[in-house]
Amino acid sequence: MTSIDTRAAGEITGRTAAQLAEAIAARELSSVEVTQAHLDRIAEVDDRLGAFLHVGADEALAAARAADEAIAAGDAPSALAGVPLALKDVFTTVDAPTTCGSKILEGWTSPYDATLTTRLREAGIPILGKTNMDEFAMGSSTENSAYQVTRNPWDVERIPGGSGGGSAAALASYQAPLAIGTDTGGSIRQPAAVTATVGVKPTYGTVSRYGLIACASSLDQGGPCGRTVLDTALLHEVIAGHDPRDATSLPVPVSDVVAAARAGAEQDLTGVRIGVVRQLQGEGYQAGVLESFQQACAVLTERGATIVEVDCPHFSYALGAYYLILPSEVSSNLARFDAMRYGLRAGDDGTHSADEVMALTREAGFGPEVKRRIMIGTYALSAGYYDAYYGQAQKVRTLIARDFAAAYEQVDVLISPTTPTTAFKLGEKVDDPLSMYLFDLCTLPVNLAGNAAMSVPSGTAAEDGLPVGLQIMAPALADDRLYRVGAAYEAARGPIAG
Repeated sequence: MTSIDTRAAGEITGRTAAQLAEAIAARELSSVEVTQAHLDRIAEVDDRLGAFLHVGADEALAAARAADEAIAAGDAPSALAGVPLALKDVFTTVDAPTTCGSKILEGWTSPYDATLTTRLREAGIPILGKTNMDEFAMGSSTENSAYQVTRNPWDVERIPGGSGGGSAAALASYQAPLAIGTDTGGSIRQPAAVTATVGVKPTYGTVSRYGLIACASSLDQGGPCGRTVLDTALLHEVIAGHDPRDATSLPVPVSDVVAAARAGAEQDLTGVRIGVVRQLQGEGYQAGVLESFQQACAVLTERGATIVEVDCPHFSYALGAYYLILPSEVSSNLARFDAMRYGLRAGDDGTHSADEVMALTREAGFGPEVKRRIMIGTYALSAGYYDAYYGQAQKVRTLIARDFAAAYEQVDVLISPTTPTTAFKLGEKVDDPLSMYLFDLCTLPVNLAGNAAMSVPSGTAAEDGLPVGLQIMAPALADDRLYRVGAAYEAARGPIAG
């Protein structure tokens, strides 16, 4: 097993985002120093990992200088001012390409920033660059990128998860102290689990989707990634909130996730009721993953939580429902890539009709997984099949949401392993899409219901020494519960050797 030596991360890059923020605010370090240290780390290790598709050194350092000037003037724009970040290449940026890991958008630069990008800039957070991802967020391993394969810092012959493997790998290798991902069926939580980082899928509608290039609009949700629960909470606070430009944005207050994380660090879970989902464990799960999960349950019990088993019978149908709903929305959303307005254009030599140019462009610009999902979705939405497939899947989605609602009448949060196994080897599942889809088995139900969930590291599996994640799930708009329980578990668990 070949890994990146994280112990050589450096005095600056080895710190948490919260520690860096304190040092920058106290002017013990400048944002320029911190940003440059991370740019140097990227130059040192990313040729072996492939976490970044684009590094914007000049732009990041300019933002760092602006943050330093604001702090010196006593006008720090946020608690994370000056702390740099890696941004998944699915959010639009005016000063860097936005490709979604696809050839069809190669070299394209957006004329506007995503709302999330704007909020990062307004908070004084320098953006180091854009991270690699499965094309249009379709995949579980970051092997579906049109540009490069990203590798897991724990073992460079294994996947870093997907679709947001680039952001997770950047965190785990200390190339960035913070990162942004998106979660359509687990694409924040699953990479976090296999890289021993923290990833949160916020309640659907609480982080703006304006400028997030859509995969499946009713499922996609941007969210924060970090190496600690507190770091992730601090970033969550920056990016969350109502956005009138996003029709799916909820006009409700954001729960105080930072206070919850700080309270959880005291490790007292007395009175907290935790449900173990019966359907998300057992046959097909790696022994070391289940052992780590049982140890996590024991830790939570020691901290005062009451743990009970909860039955969510319709979770067994989540995979089938998800892989009808998602492709259906994909087939609609990706119809906009038609060679007429932006992006790649193939066959435009005067000998082809507009329809032929469109077909040639989509053939050349989309990869195999994207084409597979477009075809499945188009079929599911076609006349005569809509009710049999898409309509039935939406009914299952309602039943899954009811399972969650019933469970939360008994408990405050639910827990499960984040993934059934540890990270698999690169190339192992490329030719077996169903096996790849099964890797997201534990994370899919939350997206179908629109609820909140977190993955926090829970040690390593005995068989292979690779990271395992504990998934914590909470009702919609109760994101603070994730941070209280996650921080308590993190503090009681202690450091994970890597």
